[in-house]
Amino acid sequence: VQLQASGGGLVQAGGSLSLHCAASGSGYTVGWFRQAPGKEREFVAVIRWNGDHKYYADSVKGRFTITRGNAKTTVSLQMNALKPEDTAVYSCAACRGCILSSLRDSRQYDYWGQGTQVTVSS
Repeated sequence: VQLQASGGGLVQAGGSLSLHCAASGSGYTVGWFRQAPGKEREFVAVIRWNGDHKYYADSVKGRFTITRGNAKTTVSLQMNALKPEDTAVYSCAACRGCILSSLRDSRQYDYWGQGTQVTVSS
């Protein structure tokens, strides 16, 4: 499957942004990960292929919302109350048949989209 990420940009602290990930096929669990300069890639949020499970990193819980489109081929990440520490390159990734207990592990994901930059100014 091919993934196309869009959205992102520059916003002031407290603002909002939406990221979108379009997949060329359906039936995939899709996650968002981010990587800030000099830091390791970290898990942000994930939604299972059928939308029945959603998980968030503690650092974004209550501020970010992951949703799946009706066609099941798009996944959006609504980011509210953004903080400067949310600044990073955000990437979406997909897997099929991935282990439910390991959805936060980037090694579960076989397909990756290109990253999109999110910059939050203070």
